[in-house]
Amino acid sequence: MNDVSFGPNSRRVSKFQPRQAPANSHATSAMIASLDAEGRETITAPFGEALCEVAAKRDDVVGLSADLSKYTDLHVFAERFPDRFYQMGMAEQLLFSAAAGLAREGFTPWATTYAVFASRRAYDFICMAIAEENLPVKIACALPGLTTGYGPSHQATEDLAIFRGLPNLTIVDPCDAVETMQATHALSESPGPTYMRLLRGKVPDVLGAYGYKFELGKAKLIHDGADVLFVSSGFMTMRTLDAAKALKTDGIDCAVLHVPTIKPLDEAKIQAEAAKTGRLIVTAENHSIMGGLGEAVGASLMRAGVAARFRQIALPDEFLDAGALPTLHDQYGLSVPQITKRVKAWLDA
Repeated sequence: MNDVSFGPNSRRVSKFQPRQAPANSHATSAMIASLDAEGRETITAPFGEALCEVAAKRDDVVGLSADLSKYTDLHVFAERFPDRFYQMGMAEQLLFSAAAGLAREGFTPWATTYAVFASRRAYDFICMAIAEENLPVKIACALPGLTTGYGPSHQATEDLAIFRGLPNLTIVDPCDAVETMQATHALSESPGPTYMRLLRGKVPDVLGAYGYKFELGKAKLIHDGADVLFVSSGFMTMRTLDAAKALKTDGIDCAVLHVPTIKPLDEAKIQAEAAKTGRLIVTAENHSIMGGLGEAVGASLMRAGVAARFRQIALPDEFLDAGALPTLHDQYGLSVPQITKRVKAWLDA
């Protein structure tokens, strides 16, 4: 049992220790490797490092995990602020209920687990204890979409669809390490509940080369072009930027509009860019084709009366296979070669 005391001037003292991972657990295959970053600079544990920066300035920030701190990069926070870290064990419902209680006591809790466990297993607890009460609980979840090869039990291909319908919840899907760090700072200042998808481990630095600055609720045009407008989120912005370079060699000029905030969606910016005539609009997301960024953008354009050729790059509406990530990304259309192939086919149709 944990020895815990709460109050405006108290911190928990915990005797509850996480389970020890097998000795060879980090010598893993590409099934759970960090996102491929060949040829790019990387930043290690950007979420954990950014949260430590926030916590160094604010003693109300605490961290909680469901026996997965090493796999959500929250272990960095736990090592530097051990008296502000809560290891809740393999009990996601308890994790989010405890986070809600801490928020009621004046703390700003960051709760981490895998995206499948937050969205599927603990949804009602997040809904009733956190979102309905509009508490400042910050949820950060690893393995969103197709970022693991462990199969349907760990692939959160529908987390955005599940959470988009939840009132009061802000949803962010960062592209890279730079944005993850910036978003962690921004969400710590946000007054209500938030959900952020995490890339973990050694995360590529993509947007730093563009002088990018994250703004909550804002879409950003990273690259302009006359023939195709990619509207993308998460690591798919990395892929669409690479696809834009590849398509340029074939004389196809592509724009990339990065949409890190899924809710509230920056409809004004999306509609304005989509209204520019003559461009094929292609949404790209690391999520099911059902209920994510693509459907949100499509509905927004229809409501605004913006007529455009519209296509989606997303995961299929099915349970996915297990295997190595590069193979799966190619199989399900998230790789750069598959993106360029589909865009060329759509333009030629």
